[in-house]
Amino acid sequence: MASANATKEKSIDLEKLDLDDLERQLEEGFGEDIDRELAERLAELDFIDEQKAQIANPDMLGQVVLNTVWDQFTNQVAIQAGEDFIKSNNGLRLDLSDDAHIQTTENFADGKIASHNTEIDYQKRYDEWQSNFQKDESGNVVTHTTRTGKEEATLVKGARAPFDENRPKGSKENHTDMDHTVSATEIIRDAEANAHMTKEEQIAFANSKENLNEMDSSLNRSKGDKSMSDWLDNPNANGQKPDEIFDISEADEQRLREKDEEARAEYEKQKKEAEERSIKAGKKSQKAEALRVGKKAARAIIMNLLAELVKKIIQKFVAWLKSSNKNLKSLLTSIKDAIIAFVIDLKTQVVSVLDTAVTVIASSIIGPVFGVIKKAWMFIKQGWKSLKEAVDYIRDPKNKGQSVEIMMMEVGKIVMAGLTAGGAIVLGEVIEAGLTTIPIFAIEIPLFGSLANIIGIFMGAVVAGIIGALAIDLINRLIAKKQKQMLEAERIDKANAVLATQDKIIARDIDKLNSEKEDISSSISNRHKEAGKIMKEALDNIVNNDGESNDEELRTIRKRLDSLAKEE
Repeated sequence: MASANATKEKSIDLEKLDLDDLERQLEEGFGEDIDRELAERLAELDFIDEQKAQIANPDMLGQVVLNTVWDQFTNQVAIQAGEDFIKSNNGLRLDLSDDAHIQTTENFADGKIASHNTEIDYQKRYDEWQSNFQKDESGNVVTHTTRTGKEEATLVKGARAPFDENRPKGSKENHTDMDHTVSATEIIRDAEANAHMTKEEQIAFANSKENLNEMDSSLNRSKGDKSMSDWLDNPNANGQKPDEIFDISEADEQRLREKDEEARAEYEKQKKEAEERSIKAGKKSQKAEALRVGKKAARAIIMNLLAELVKKIIQKFVAWLKSSNKNLKSLLTSIKDAIIAFVIDLKTQVVSVLDTAVTVIASSIIGPVFGVIKKAWMFIKQGWKSLKEAVDYIRDPKNKGQSVEIMMMEVGKIVMAGLTAGGAIVLGEVIEAGLTTIPIFAIEIPLFGSLANIIGIFMGAVVAGIIGALAIDLINRLIAKKQKQMLEAERIDKANAVLATQDKIIARDIDKLNSEKEDISSSISNRHKEAGKIMKEALDNIVNNDGESNDEELRTIRKRLDSLAKEE
């Protein structure tokens, strides 16, 4: 009975070991790993197909050429704004220093003129002042030494004539003349008076009641152009002073000295007032020049911002042309998106705005040569940028798996893009130089420069862009060919891996089937053996009972045989 129970338990286990259960057990084990590997292989094949579709994308060069043209255009606008400022500034470069606008007496005496002052023409004043003096062959002022030992500039004949015209005269009856207390020649030689006072103001003071003094004709002739103190305090060749020669009383001498003090006090006052006017005029001129260059810079900034807006609109318009949904509504939406993108990017335009402002100011300070310097700098910067991008590409961990051949060609594309941008600058200069010789192309367009310059910028970029496009396209074709070969080989490897994985699954299924066959065969054999035992036990019982029938045992045997039959 124990053997029969064991056989029954074994039969129950075999019933549970059906195909579905075996599949589940295999999938939970190594079967799941095989299916996952197959899915991964198929995904890798899809990725390879995507890579093949992306090979030889031509958009990069177009973007490089577009950026180069735009950079040159915006730089030219800024440079031209600086040159326009110089033209509007009487040909003078930007200089907001005090010496350029505020005329000092010391600088005036040394011939250093505040030439940027637009309120007062100090150069004219200086030239008129110098015209009063005799000059030697080298143009130096001729001087002489007075009786008192002073060295004075020698005046040309007629230098004091404007001071004597229409001035009040003395009295012939009283034998008097109207004397300039502060003499005309002293005023003519005075750098301070000539720097800050107009000729009319000088004459007005010289002939004012504060400076005119009616005195005896003989005294006036003796005094001449000397100051009152020089005349009264210095003896003549005979050692005699005026008070001895002309019997001047102490009271009269005191009166003459007081008159001199009063006249000089008024003279100094008027010169100081005139100097203050010069300072105010200089500061006003400084503000005006700063405002002029500020306006030029602001206009250049606005032009560049508008150019950036146009650039975005053009990009959206080109995208609209490529789209399948071309209608007025979609076009307006594209333009709206361009404007929104421009407004959003305004914060990022700070660097560009500052660069434009700096370029305008630098062009205003340095002059046209700054344009050449800036273009040279652009060329150097583009070369450095290309070199840096090439190094970054080589160092990028994502490119470590690339073949040396493909990496070198990719670096060649980066370098070629840089050469295209640099070539656009050089070609632009060459074309501009050639067109400048033709008068019509030398015509200046406000803010943009000459026609030769504008055509040079765009033609240089177009020609360099075409050459660069052909070169990069050739490199792209070589890269595409190499990459396709590599990807095709990789695809074959991946496909072989998929086939190998599928072979594993087939082998797994065969193993499962063989295992099931063996288990079923073993189960049938065991049941046959069990049936034989039962039959043998039944025969033994019949023999032992001497042929007598035992209904109960027969019923038990029948049940056991029925059970085996059901298991079959």
